[in-house]
Amino acid sequence: APNKVDKKTGEFSPRRYNRAVGIGRKRLMAAGCLALAAGCTGERGPSVLTADVPLHLETRLESATVEGSEVPRSLPAPREWSFDEPHAEWKPITPIDGRGEAVEARHVDGALRLTLDSGNRIFADRLLGGIYVELGKWNRQDWGYVEVRARTSDRMHRVGLEFNYTEEDPANAFPFYTTGDRAFLVTDGTTQTYRLSLDRPTRRNWNGPWTHLGLWFNTQGGVESATLDILSVRVVPKEAEFAVSPVGQLLERRQPPDVEGGNAPQLRALYMHAPGRVSFRVRMPEAARLDVGLGVLRADDPVTFRVSVTQSGGSAETVLEELYADPWRWGDRSVDLSRYAGRTVDLALDADAQRDGTVALWAVPTISGIRRTEKPNVIFYVIDGGSPDYMSVYGYNRRTTPRLERIAAEGAIFETAYSNSGWTRPSTASFLTSLQHSVLGGLRNGRNPVPDEAPTLAELLHGAGYQTALLTSNSNAGRMSRLDRGCDLFRDAGVANFSASSVWLHENFWDWREAYPAEPYVVHFQTTDVHNDHTPLVPFAGLYVSPERRRIFEEQLERVNDVPETDEVGIREAIDQLGIDPLEFWTTYRDLHDETMAHQDHMLGRMVDRLKALGEWERTLLIVAADHGVAAGAWDYRLMMRDPPPAHVYHDDTGTPMLRPGVSRIPLIVVWPERIPAGLRIDEAVSMIDVLPTVLDLVGLPMPEVVMGQSLAPLMLGTPGWEPRPVILDAFEVNDRGELSGRIEVVDGRWGASLLVNADPDVPESRRRPSPILLFDLWNDPDCLDSLHDRRP
Repeated sequence: APNKVDKKTGEFSPRRYNRAVGIGRKRLMAAGCLALAAGCTGERGPSVLTADVPLHLETRLESATVEGSEVPRSLPAPREWSFDEPHAEWKPITPIDGRGEAVEARHVDGALRLTLDSGNRIFADRLLGGIYVELGKWNRQDWGYVEVRARTSDRMHRVGLEFNYTEEDPANAFPFYTTGDRAFLVTDGTTQTYRLSLDRPTRRNWNGPWTHLGLWFNTQGGVESATLDILSVRVVPKEAEFAVSPVGQLLERRQPPDVEGGNAPQLRALYMHAPGRVSFRVRMPEAARLDVGLGVLRADDPVTFRVSVTQSGGSAETVLEELYADPWRWGDRSVDLSRYAGRTVDLALDADAQRDGTVALWAVPTISGIRRTEKPNVIFYVIDGGSPDYMSVYGYNRRTTPRLERIAAEGAIFETAYSNSGWTRPSTASFLTSLQHSVLGGLRNGRNPVPDEAPTLAELLHGAGYQTALLTSNSNAGRMSRLDRGCDLFRDAGVANFSASSVWLHENFWDWREAYPAEPYVVHFQTTDVHNDHTPLVPFAGLYVSPERRRIFEEQLERVNDVPETDEVGIREAIDQLGIDPLEFWTTYRDLHDETMAHQDHMLGRMVDRLKALGEWERTLLIVAADHGVAAGAWDYRLMMRDPPPAHVYHDDTGTPMLRPGVSRIPLIVVWPERIPAGLRIDEAVSMIDVLPTVLDLVGLPMPEVVMGQSLAPLMLGTPGWEPRPVILDAFEVNDRGELSGRIEVVDGRWGASLLVNADPDVPESRRRPSPILLFDLWNDPDCLDSLHDRRP
């Protein structure tokens, strides 16, 4: 049952929860007491856990004994503004420096209706508005997140937070000191709740009181007017989400808000309430150690963390005790438990604080010892938007990937590999489950929730004792699809420069390995170095584009982006209108892409060099791939440089098939030294949906009940079991009628076909397909420019 405000005291109370689960809590405490008693009498006690592979204590709470850790009786009350009645204290924001007008705001149908029009075109291609309320002098440490209930049927884009009104030192076009968390808006007219964290100012942090809360919202490009209805705004206390149970687990983020590299990753954490104890009975492995991160919610509410070990018939020995008070960083600690090797002990995690109910966080408490498994570490490296057409390892006539050439020479290169879909969100969900997007249910309200019944790669390997991480700078490859499931370490947030994503993601990885060095591990990288907005780093900046030519291009690109996009005016028409030489423009864009590819190649090479120096390379399975080709992430430069380019190259809502190489042909390289023969080049048509079965097969784990791909191991190892089959691509969403709407495509040898299912009736006539089904001869028309659907029915 949900928590509520006590009507008499006005305090936020979990009383309804306590009544609902009181019996269960009493049984849990009674079971804990009985377990401790049984341990003393020699009768049956808590189950004994082993750590032959890394033992993640936060996932084994069913085997734990819990003492104390009581949910506090009262918490600070949330503050809510419900717009079923007017709230005059919420005011529209006027942009600074005369950049635009304040949004029109009026009370309509139980909501605050915010209308954007041409007066709100603060930036060239989007409308922007905002509202704010004065808070007084709040302590931000008391508060965890803002919940915004809203609805829209227009082409809105995002909603986000602003903090502390100021006209003297604003962070952007609005007069606020800093900005905060943001979320994509759902545009199907349904009422949605957006949770925005208060722990992540994105521009800069501040000391002192929290005086103003602002909400900004904007449209997609090319919109002339739009409305957004705000039904309510609710500010929730930081400890509210921990009041659902005495102990539990969740993903928690720690980071100083002004870190240059953007948002820090999250770690899976065990939470408890002080004073409290969670203990486990463990048979300690040889060279045993406990790796854990200590965390608190507030600097003014420190916690004393204590780890103790009790041997049979002995007294408790304290092996770690520390008062911790930093709410922004995990206190990474490693505890030597080797003196208990081979013994069954009770390991207890204790927390104490001055205030009863204070939340204590233990990040991924992991017991490990000497590596006793032959299972390899797995690095699944996805270059988001990476196309083999622009990689020298696949024959591109520019040395963009010399390091990858040397790496690939140690394993297998798949010459004809395809993504599952035409863009990141459906593709990633599919290859991490080995289930087609239509089977997963398609996009719902713009999101892609993977059903609980479909286990992900991280969940499957975590269940087998792997330490697991997913590190990406593309939010489409993360929580929008619930892909944080099964991850000890998780990041799906942006970075300061998307073309430098590999720098930050690699740093996250090595920090994690230093704090949690146990093996085996699996990490899924999904970098955005080559995806779009190419901003190459030194020394790769200037490799193919001179500084002067880059300056001219950036000016041209800004002018092109200032031209409003319509159904009749795309990027090529804008270039023609401005008198820009299209060949020079697209050549420069391609060359900047190639500079970012060279940087990506360098970073991947450095990672392999470090693995070799650490002696880990021989026990590492490396898979390098992509989620889609370059045309889905930016533009298919090879076709855009034609004069004129094919019309449907850039009008791809319904016309361009996903099976066109620029959209879905990807690199796929698999290396496991001394296990996979070196120097293989394999011509069979394969799919990213085959990756999950391949990993499970190679590491010796069973397949899930249902997979739609097949293991590539027989092709690499020369063993039976590979079945040639057509490649399937699909991408669907649930339309207003509750139907799956989208495309399903087949690549079968020489032929490729694309079927449009439940087409959107609102697509303009100029962008509609000539037929629901398109047919291509891939031998004679590899770019899929001439459909044969009429001539070869």
